[in-house]
Amino acid sequence: MPQISRLGHVGLFCNDLMKMRRFYSEVMGLTITDEDMERGIVFLSADPQAEHHKLALARTKDPSQKTTNVQQVSFKVKSLDDVRGFYHRLLQEGLRIDRTVTHGIACSVYFYDPEDNRVELYYTTPYNVRQPLGAPIDLDKPNEELLDFAQSFESSLGPSRGAQQPVG
Repeated sequence: MPQISRLGHVGLFCNDLMKMRRFYSEVMGLTITDEDMERGIVFLSADPQAEHHKLALARTKDPSQKTTNVQQVSFKVKSLDDVRGFYHRLLQEGLRIDRTVTHGIACSVYFYDPEDNRVELYYTTPYNVRQPLGAPIDLDKPNEELLDFAQSFESSLGPSRGAQQPVG
């Protein structure tokens, strides 16, 4: 059977392409690698040398095209300090924060972008914790305290269990 090696990129339809372009390039810090404003598409990447784009923003031709069924779009960051820095930046931009949590395996901030797409920014921890888990955290606490809390779930919940038999 053929195998997928990784998720390539995500594309979102946008009602206001310029607003979304500004948000993802200026607030989130992604690099615009290509764009065609006549056709209404912008390609962005966190690492243009490695991957042309991880996010494609496309202007809707009709309001019914607007992206509505995406549960979330997630971006990985290099450190817990980056999660915290983005959290404060998002607050300054007046964006709606959904929640700040640890999953044991990660520490995250969930928020809504300017067109109400749910977005996660997360730092991966070295811990192996069974999912799902979403314990609230205060990102203004010290890193050591947040990481100790994330690690505590290894013993209380145990490690990932892999695929389960379908229920029902």
